[in-house]
Amino acid sequence: MAGIIHLVRHGHHALLGRVLCGRMKGVELDDLGCEEMARCAGTIARRPSLIQSSPQRRCMQSACILAAHFRLPVEIVAALDELDYGEWTGRSFDELAPDPRWSRWNGRRGTSRPPGGESMRSLQNRVVAHLEQLRGDRNLDAVVVVSHAEPIRAALLHYSRMPLDQFLSIEIDPASISTLRADSRGMKITGINQRVPA
Repeated sequence: MAGIIHLVRHGHHALLGRVLCGRMKGVELDDLGCEEMARCAGTIARRPSLIQSSPQRRCMQSACILAAHFRLPVEIVAALDELDYGEWTGRSFDELAPDPRWSRWNGRRGTSRPPGGESMRSLQNRVVAHLEQLRGDRNLDAVVVVSHAEPIRAALLHYSRMPLDQFLSIEIDPASISTLRADSRGMKITGINQRVPA
């Protein structure tokens, strides 16, 4: 079974903190993001046997930097994809701020969803199902999965037994590592939002 699963958020990009990118096409790491991921690779002490990535370009770039360090291929996994924000995809946070649906979504993640998008519960179910599949693979010792803040938060909330409405209680910074230890009894969180050294 997978003894260690590292949940790594992609590195910095130019729209971070300004635009709700979601599944927007063409969002790429900037120079800072590439530097962060190179430092991130150096902080993973135990060589992984597998590196997986969300299909989004910023994650694939991040995973490729890690993969080059460990001389491993990258496996693209749809279950690790970003939340589908529907009609909100590509909107700036300034545009979204006055929308009452945005306020409702951020106050009640467990029971609301973006217009035309995916619920946080659906996101959590697909991410956790994938992580549980990894946990059951007896051939894997350490795994790195590269994803986004919301999928990583959703997984950590599940394994912390916390409600989805408390999503803001967990910070997930660019290029950070959150770690799960897996055994036959389940998953234990051993680290959250471990940041790469500057």
